[in-house]
Amino acid sequence: MKVDEILHSITKKFKKTIYKRFIHAVDQYQLIQEGDKIAVCISGGKDSFLLAKCMEVLKIHWNVDFDVEYICMDPGYLPKNRKLIEENAKKLGIDLKIFTSPIFGIVNEIDKSPCYLCARMRRGYLYEFAQSLGCNKIALGHHFDDAIDTTLLSMFYGGQFKTMMPKLKSTSHKGMELIRPLYMVREEDIIHWVKYNNLKFLNCACAVVQKVNEGMMSSKRKEIKQLIKTLKNSIPAVDNNIFKSLHSVCLDTVIGYKKGENMHTFLEDY
Repeated sequence: MKVDEILHSITKKFKKTIYKRFIHAVDQYQLIQEGDKIAVCISGGKDSFLLAKCMEVLKIHWNVDFDVEYICMDPGYLPKNRKLIEENAKKLGIDLKIFTSPIFGIVNEIDKSPCYLCARMRRGYLYEFAQSLGCNKIALGHHFDDAIDTTLLSMFYGGQFKTMMPKLKSTSHKGMELIRPLYMVREEDIIHWVKYNNLKFLNCACAVVQKVNEGMMSSKRKEIKQLIKTLKNSIPAVDNNIFKSLHSVCLDTVIGYKKGENMHTFLEDY
């Protein structure tokens, strides 16, 4: 499809499932303010490229004046993977600024929690490059499924109730914020958009994910996705209910919670 047809598909065929949910998240979580300059971070995958096009539509129609830069970090991609990103940016009409970092080389030598380290390092490099362009926010392509998966991962493997926030302030880069405008968009609808427009995007191209895809390692996130899929057979609304619970924590029935670095229990006010 042509660039304008791909763009129009978001507000026409996928208006209800993608664009309205995108707008709802931007509005409800107050993700964009007048005068913002936002770096939309493109990893090469379907989510971030869709986010780029949604932000393009929003800039045209939103009643708030803001600027956008489209950036991509090459953490050590194979030439064929970087080429795919560049080709997709051209196909989608995105003026992409690409910069490099040594992340893959570092993370591939780590055995314990390589994905966590990779995410932390990526964010730092993205903040720095965005700041160099005069941006005060970075936008990532995490969606509805990422939000509920992350919460269950935290509960099952970390023993804590922690959510993936729709926005947060950087603690390492003063004046910078991270926003997630696709927070209410479901992954299945993003996949439908990709197939409808006959697009092909890059999956995470690091050695760790390649081993997971080849069956050499297990993925906890993959296990969580399968669990939710299984539960939906008997509880069709289970994913919706998990998402709603992120917004409906009843503090009167919470036994303990952490605020900053301090732990508190219900006994303090019993």
